Amino acid sequence: MTYPPTPTPVAELRGVRKDYGSVRALRGVDLQVRAGEVFALLGPNGAGKTTSVGLLLGLLRPTAGEVRLFGGDPRSTEAKVRVGAMLQISGVPATLRVREHLELFASYYPAPLPVARALELADLTEVAERPYGHLSGGQKQRLHFALALIGDPDLLFLDEPTTGLDVAARRAFWQQVRDFIGSGRTVVLTTHYLEEADALADRIAVIDHGTVIAEGTPAEIKERTAGRRIHAVTRLEPELVRALPGVVSVERNGAALDLLARRAEPVVQELLQRDPSLSDLEVGGAGLEDAFLALTGGSR
Repeated sequence: MTYPPTPTPVAELRGVRKDYGSVRALRGVDLQVRAGEVFALLGPNGAGKTTSVGLLLGLLRPTAGEVRLFGGDPRSTEAKVRVGAMLQISGVPATLRVREHLELFASYYPAPLPVARALELADLTEVAERPYGHLSGGQKQRLHFALALIGDPDLLFLDEPTTGLDVAARRAFWQQVRDFIGSGRTVVLTTHYLEEADALADRIAVIDHGTVIAEGTPAEIKERTAGRRIHAVTRLEPELVRALPGVVSVERNGAALDLLARRAEPVVQELLQRDPSLSDLEVGGAGLEDAFLALTGGSR
């Protein structure tokens, strides 16, 4: 039987190791980013996320292994003109106006978006003539997003894109990203907001100490750890509850305990048997943050 060929990944790390002197930042990492998806790379500080992104952007060279972008060298001009990056940048000239920034960046690309379209996508039309230094924090972030879009990229890197934004601005930004990927583009996202990854990502890779420790859809990542969250007011000690079969973690929260468990029913039955006075019982699905903390140990 003949199978159709597997599409070439948009971006790929193959057995990549990266050393900074005696410090090993990546330890044989394998990652594939597929066309048309939002791929979230999560991990504690110092886990290797920034190094991985730097390699895919061609800003770093691997100590060992192979890095591919659109099937070729990420440092090539052919690859670079197809990529946009919203990094944690600083030093943006404060006196240039929003429109002037976009016009300048557009001149770097062979077929950029019209400036008016980039302003519209980033919801900046009303402040197009305002100097960068007079923008609010949220408006600056939206300009950084517009600068990443202006080259009309096939692949967009978003590094902590909503840092400093309030809840409403963050959700508005999510919609802007959805509008972008609706045209078949690809996004690589790094973020400390687990809710953001859960809302946007098609697939997630969790990296810790330079190694990929979990990969899959948000639902698959959550299922790999604890399936249910249990909250109850109880006099039972956390140490006793932590020893119950199926319990992944326990935290004391005032008079209540918050548990993560693989299955709720047997744990709840055991809790009620040991403490008939148990009250305010709540059972719900575990979130991505719960899974992330369980996978990484919550140590950083």
